[in-house]
Amino acid sequence: MNEHRSEISLRVNDVTHRLTVDNRTTLLDALREDIGCTGPKKGCDHGQCGACTVLIDGRRVVSCLTLAVAAEGAAVTTVEGLAVDGEPLPMQEAFIRLDGFQCGYCTSGQLCSAVGMLAEHAAGWPSAVTADVSPDCPAPALDAAEVRERMSGNLCRCGAYPSIVRAVLQVVAE
Repeated sequence: MNEHRSEISLRVNDVTHRLTVDNRTTLLDALREDIGCTGPKKGCDHGQCGACTVLIDGRRVVSCLTLAVAAEGAAVTTVEGLAVDGEPLPMQEAFIRLDGFQCGYCTSGQLCSAVGMLAEHAAGWPSAVTADVSPDCPAPALDAAEVRERMSGNLCRCGAYPSIVRAVLQVVAE
């Protein structure tokens, strides 16, 4: 084996893939080019836009800055893996119903980020706008300001932010 290549096993959307990758290959490139999972988009390729956001063991990451070798053994979920038994998640349905997308380029990253963000909130993680971050304080209610801050790593060039925030808040209310 070449010293600059590694054999890895990536579990993506509950399917295990055995790959031989250059050690510098990003998770995004492995997903798109080696596995054929095209939901995560290559936007800025610098971790600034969030179009490539996926979940690794339930936590959101920008896959363009994550090495594929670092994801070995973890459960990677892309937008294609969010549906349960072919049924869209309430978050996906809310994005559709409330027009939380326009061109759709950022939608897969927005959806993965929203799902991960709700899990972070449920775990009691504060955000930059959380008023009380003391350890014994419960997680704040998710209002528009909290959602905007928690989703701020995902950019939408079309400006669908109001609809995205409404979709997230509607899922929280349900």
